[in-house]
Amino acid sequence: MTFLSMVARNLLRRPVRTGLTLLGISIGIAAVVALVGMSRGYEKSIVKQLDAIGIDLVVSNMSGGIMPKVYDASLEEKIAPLPNVAQTTSVLMQMMSIEDAPMMMVSGRAWGGFTWEKLRVIDGRLPADGNERAVVLGTLAAEVLKKKVGDTVQIETEELPVVGIVDGQAVVENGAIILSLPILQELTLNEGKVNFIDIRVTPGTTEAQMAALSARVKEIFPEGRAMVADEVVGTSQGYRIMRAMSWSTSLLAIIVGVLGVMNTMLMTVFERTHEIGVLLAVGWKKSRIMRMVLLESAMLGLLGGIVGVALGALGLMILKRTPTLRGLLEPDLGLPLLLTSVGIALVVGIISGLYPGWRSSRLSPSLALHG
Repeated sequence: MTFLSMVARNLLRRPVRTGLTLLGISIGIAAVVALVGMSRGYEKSIVKQLDAIGIDLVVSNMSGGIMPKVYDASLEEKIAPLPNVAQTTSVLMQMMSIEDAPMMMVSGRAWGGFTWEKLRVIDGRLPADGNERAVVLGTLAAEVLKKKVGDTVQIETEELPVVGIVDGQAVVENGAIILSLPILQELTLNEGKVNFIDIRVTPGTTEAQMAALSARVKEIFPEGRAMVADEVVGTSQGYRIMRAMSWSTSLLAIIVGVLGVMNTMLMTVFERTHEIGVLLAVGWKKSRIMRMVLLESAMLGLLGGIVGVALGALGLMILKRTPTLRGLLEPDLGLPLLLTSVGIALVVGIISGLYPGWRSSRLSPSLALHG
């Protein structure tokens, strides 16, 4: 019998105990995959949305939460003449409960601004002008709300006709309700207010010039800042809290997994005192006994990690199809997250086996044989 086959046999001796321990680790790792995958996915979805629209810089005040605070729309007039600014446009974006959908992105956009350019009409048309009280739906939003061209959507107290279904080339765009900025401002009692000013810079603008432009915006708008696309979500206080909560919850689940594996391995060592004594008596070194226990623990962690990654991925795929999250984000199930999660499980297994392995290596052959 080889060393590895002996380790595998030891784990299979108590299939129920081994299975429950694997389940405990799997749930912890599934929590890591699901929670971290959602928070990272939200960030990546927003960045992909900005890239699809063609936005270079975003001016906002992200200190208040996931969605930025509103500010005076006249700020755009001060930013537009700045060096290296090619185009600007204003947006009011709100997370709202729309009919049966508990949470949906509603985007009011300045008519004629470049944020309308990349919307590809699938059915119907775009609003005729900035005064038409109508909406277009992203393809995912239309599915979630079960709406088609000619139906109406209730936003706050008013029902607005759906005049078009569009493909925005990004999950967040396709999950949004889009209408003219003045209409949304009126419906949400935010007349003259926006929470984003989107900027396209002139071609050939260097990073140094972008930094200088951001600094000038900061001088004009001290409460906010101009950020490149991949910084927008990361600077949000609400997002940082959400990310910290994701890792904190995951850490608690991992600690429970460590305690579970450690308990299992300690019970295994106590039950196998006689066997370990025999192995020591026939010439096994204490270091080899410790390696055996550590390898058993590591295998529990590795198998638990693989199962946990599968459970977490399955959970994320189910969550992204729920009405609450559909169209708001594309969960991050990239290889780095999956490998990191399995690596965490393996480390959990090794750490959990250190004390039981040390206890087993301290046994005396004579005491063990008499146990």
